[in-house]
Amino acid sequence: MKKISVFIVDDSATVRRVLQQLLSKDPAIEVMGVAADPIFAMQKLKTSWPDVIVLDIEMPRMDGVTFLKKIMSERPTPVVICSTLTTKGAQTTMQALAAGAVSIMAKPTIGLKDFLEDAASDLVQVVKAAARANATILRTQSAVTAPPPKWTADAVLKSGGSALAQTTERIVAIGTSTGGTQALEVILRSLPRQCPGIVIVQHMPEKFTAAFAERLDGICQIEVKEAVDGDRILRGRALIAPGGRHMLIKRSGAQYFVEVVDGPPVNRHRPSVDVLFRSAAKIAGKNALGIIMTGMGADGAMGLKEMRDAGARTVAQDEASCVVFGMPKEALKAGGVEEMVGLDGLAGEILGGT
Repeated sequence: MKKISVFIVDDSATVRRVLQQLLSKDPAIEVMGVAADPIFAMQKLKTSWPDVIVLDIEMPRMDGVTFLKKIMSERPTPVVICSTLTTKGAQTTMQALAAGAVSIMAKPTIGLKDFLEDAASDLVQVVKAAARANATILRTQSAVTAPPPKWTADAVLKSGGSALAQTTERIVAIGTSTGGTQALEVILRSLPRQCPGIVIVQHMPEKFTAAFAERLDGICQIEVKEAVDGDRILRGRALIAPGGRHMLIKRSGAQYFVEVVDGPPVNRHRPSVDVLFRSAAKIAGKNALGIIMTGMGADGAMGLKEMRDAGARTVAQDEASCVVFGMPKEALKAGGVEEMVGLDGLAGEILGGT
C-alpha cells in the first residue's frame, strides 16, 4: 500500500527534526521533505507534491497563512497546522482554519521536544486523518469569504434516565472534528437571530476554542461564544465547548443551561461529543436535534444513538460534503442517524421546527 507522503514546513530546526523522526516511525507514513519556510518549501515542491503538509504559522519571509491560501487556490492539499499555544497563535490559527486547514496540532513554547514525543500517537492519527480528507471539499470551503464583522461518556455522565417533561424550547447539539471549523462557519453564518439555542463540541485544543468562537461571533448574525459554566442556552446563541473540558446540558424548569466540567478524555477527546449528546438525550429528549458532522473517529456515534432512542431527531452530514466521513459513518453504523443531509441543508434542519 502506498505510504502517506508528508512535507514539514517549520522554522524551528528542533521541530522539523522531531516531527520527521516521529512520523517516520510509522510504517504508513513517509516524510518526503522539510523546509524552514514557505519560500524554501515552494522550491522543493516543484518536483513532487505531498499528500499532507504540516505547517507552522509564524515564519520568516512568508507566514503560514499566506502560504496556505496560495496552496488552496492553486493545489488544494490537506494541511495540518502546527501552532503555538498562545492567544496570538490561536487567533492566527483561526485564520488558517478559515483558509482551509483541516486540523490543529498545538505546541507549547517550552518543553517542546518532550511534548511532541508525548503527543506522537495523536500526531500520527491527525496526519492519517488529513490524508483521507476530501480535497474537493477543501477547495470549496476555503473559497468561502467572510462578510464584514458585525473514556466512554460514563466517565463524565452515567447513562439511563429520561428527559424531563417537554417544554416549548428546542435545542440543537452539534458534534464535529476534522474539517468542522469551516463547516460550522458555513452553517452558523446562515442562521438568523431567532434560531434555536445551539451547543457545539468541536475537537480543538485549549485556547483555540475561545479564538474560534470570537471569530465566528464577528461574522455571524447569532451570538457565538466559548461556553462558561452556567451559561444559558438561548435562542440566537451558539455555545462552543472550551478545549480541555467537557460540556453537558442541564435544565432548571423550562430553561436549559450548560455545565462545563473536568473529567478524563472520552474517545480520546476532551471535550467529547458523546458526553454532550448523552446529556442532550437525558435532559432534552425529544426537544433536541442532534447533528454529527465531518470528523475522524467514532466520538458521538453512541451518544447520537442515545439521542435518537430518547426521541430526538438525529441527522448526520453526508459523505459528499464531509472533509472526513469518519464520525458520521460510525454514527450511521451504530444506528443513531435518522437522516443524512448535505452541509448546505443543515441550517434548514436547525430551523425546521422554528
